[in-house]
Amino acid sequence: MKLLSPAISRLARMRWWKIAQWQQEAIQAQYQVWQQLIANGQYTQYGKRYCFEHIHTIAQYQATVPIQHYEDIQPYIELMMHGTEHVLWNTPVEWFAKSSGTTNAHSKYIPVSYESLEDNHFMASKDVLSLYYNNYPDSNLLTGKGLVIGGSHQVHTLHQGIQYGDVSAVIMQNGPFWSNWLRTPGLEIALMQEWEEKIEKMAHATIPENVTSLAGVPTWTMVLLKKILEITQKETIHQVWPHLELYLHGGVNFVPYKEQFAALIGKPINYVEVYNASEGIFAAQDGVVNDGLLLFTDHGIFYEFVQVEHLSQAHPVAYTLAQVQLNVQYAMIITTSGGLWRYVIGDTVAFTSLNPYKIKVTGRTKHFINAFGEELMIDNADQAITRACTVCNATINEYTAAPIYFSNHSNGAHEWLIEFDVPPADVQLFIYTLDETLQQLNSDYEAKRYKNIALRMPQLQLAPIGTFNRWLKHKGKLGGQHKVPRLSNNRITLEEIKVFCNT
Repeated sequence: MKLLSPAISRLARMRWWKIAQWQQEAIQAQYQVWQQLIANGQYTQYGKRYCFEHIHTIAQYQATVPIQHYEDIQPYIELMMHGTEHVLWNTPVEWFAKSSGTTNAHSKYIPVSYESLEDNHFMASKDVLSLYYNNYPDSNLLTGKGLVIGGSHQVHTLHQGIQYGDVSAVIMQNGPFWSNWLRTPGLEIALMQEWEEKIEKMAHATIPENVTSLAGVPTWTMVLLKKILEITQKETIHQVWPHLELYLHGGVNFVPYKEQFAALIGKPINYVEVYNASEGIFAAQDGVVNDGLLLFTDHGIFYEFVQVEHLSQAHPVAYTLAQVQLNVQYAMIITTSGGLWRYVIGDTVAFTSLNPYKIKVTGRTKHFINAFGEELMIDNADQAITRACTVCNATINEYTAAPIYFSNHSNGAHEWLIEFDVPPADVQLFIYTLDETLQQLNSDYEAKRYKNIALRMPQLQLAPIGTFNRWLKHKGKLGGQHKVPRLSNNRITLEEIKVFCNT
């Protein structure tokens, strides 16, 4: 393995010239990606319906092809899942990634073509590695193994030659043979469905390994690390894995968890954020300082951006990279080599740089609170929670928030249900700091809080440890990439979770 690391390091550096090229020529790279997608799509049922063969410009594409939500393309996907070819993509699609990015009961199945694996998932993963080696040229990352805390890796057969599973399962099944040398634990554990048993077995299996990197959602990674410390009776993870140097994270804002990770690990390591989903890998941190995520513009995905407040319009204006502006909240629209055409992925982003193009994920198009015109996004909430935890020396495991509607006796408010790992000694100070920070970050929230006219002080409910996991387990969503909705514009999720506070 020590011989392998320098070799792969050199290969990673050889990719750097290509990365630099698409960074500098992002708009041209996007146009070429779009041309290739349209050329492939014209031979599909979908392409024939919208006359792709007569589309010659991006403007024509935007005028002809409607923006799509999953429900709009679901009939096409169901045809593909039953073996019909040339529906959304012009090569056989034999794999589908079951989306686990939401706790909704309704599952989504994202088509994964050979091209989307090669042009996006695998190529983007190589570029993440190249970016890391460029920043840390003396890294010994590949002298050890990577511990990936993914979703369920179980694969299911739908039809002859058609299979589905968590996106991590699809990638594992289609990855190069040598990737198994670099990963832990083994397949017999990675394939387990039951998460509580899986965490136990994963801990025992990985403790003896030379783990140099971790990857996964922060909440479940912390559960595993705590289990390892419990088994080994060590004080820090550094004592278990002295060569650990990297944590790859994504899916949720890492800021509220960083201090807890630092304490668990017990030594400084590198933290790199990657923006990935079942639909693809979109961006990654490209520097030592995270000033936004570098948008991957040459990886089989064409991007458009709709201002969040316009997404509900019948024909919202969509902007290409050449038209976006800094610090505007956009819903991201993607066209992919898996056959997703102008698809609303459900995330909201804002650009932090236009040269090169960098973004930050600010929330979900359906996860926000705007019951009173306050337009509270997850990015605001995460920052305010982090500030309140810092002031009050508290740490959190999970949280969710929802509106308290107007009544005959009082105006509106936000109710926050928070599961603390270390609760604040002064709960009122925590609430005050949360509220003040939200007002500083969000002028709409500040206006609604003015003299309590529309919004009064937030209300805080403390959830016992384990509450959110009990709710996830009840929903059949325990483990992996499943996430708790941080903000909801109604009280359904919050009321469901509160039931598990006393069980």
